[in-house]
Amino acid sequence: MTLIGSIMRFAGPFNSFVMAAAGLPVVGSRIRNYIAPITYTGRKSGKTITLPVGYRLSGDTVTVGVGMPDEKSWWRNFLGEGAPMSIQLEEKRSGHAIAKRDERGRVEVVLQLDPV
Repeated sequence: MTLIGSIMRFAGPFNSFVMAAAGLPVVGSRIRNYIAPITYTGRKSGKTITLPVGYRLSGDTVTVGVGMPDEKSWWRNFLGEGAPMSIQLEEKRSGHAIAKRDERGRVEVVLQLDPV
């Protein structure tokens, strides 16, 4: 098994651990400043999917950098015209997300939040 394959094998349990830790009183608030769950509907599957992501918030724009994008597929739901997404910050916020890959292969998903 490759190194990336080994890392990806632990992604599910790691994500579960992070989301549980985010609910803790002391540590949770620090985690929630950098990691939050997003929810979207898969284009092909039609299933509702929730997963934790690292994010940066600037005004009404949330930017999610996708690490190892070639090993992941979730961000591809937001290529082209993009799609609806929600994120659990202090409260659940919804908006429209678009994924872009730069010339170096890096991927960002930018979520423009709907007005409150």
